[in-house]
Amino acid sequence: MTTERSMEAGGLQSPAPVLIRIWDPLVRVFHWSLVLLVCVAWLTPDSLKTVHQAAGYLIAALLGLRLVWGFVGTRPARFSDFLHGPRKTLAYIADIRAGRAARHLGHNPAGGAMIVLLMLTIAATIALGHMQTLDRFWGVGLLEDLHEAAATAILVLVGLHVFGVIHASLHHRENLVISMIDGLKPGQDRPADQ
Repeated sequence: MTTERSMEAGGLQSPAPVLIRIWDPLVRVFHWSLVLLVCVAWLTPDSLKTVHQAAGYLIAALLGLRLVWGFVGTRPARFSDFLHGPRKTLAYIADIRAGRAARHLGHNPAGGAMIVLLMLTIAATIALGHMQTLDRFWGVGLLEDLHEAAATAILVLVGLHVFGVIHASLHHRENLVISMIDGLKPGQDRPADQ
């Protein structure tokens, strides 16, 4: 789906870039629900254990849904659309550092790698947290330490993700946060078949 918006300047209308729907509602709801639930989990580790655990299980359900959607969802949501091998991802990171990173309508190779790292780290955090509720692992201090280390790693990765979003937004002159809210991104020279 494409839309075109115009801006009025001095009585003349100049065409705004064609906007292309990239992020479907499931991807957007997943993203912002994950943000909210990770915040809830982080703010309730000891004081509200039931809320903390509920947030963890909801996050697990979201990850499961996103995993399925990564194979059967819209083209920009599919892993095949944005996951690349290490060579291409590292080359793209080198291009970022050199200031010549190509714009992507969907996730760029670095963003795709970040999605995988975040999903794996969040999944490990959930698994380690769940293991602490089982009789077999009850009171095992190492699991609690690993759970906390994985949760801290999530924060580090989120910080890198936010930095990447800000950098790409400035470099490509587009607001990626708004794109993850409304699902739209400016098209390139021609509208893509999304």
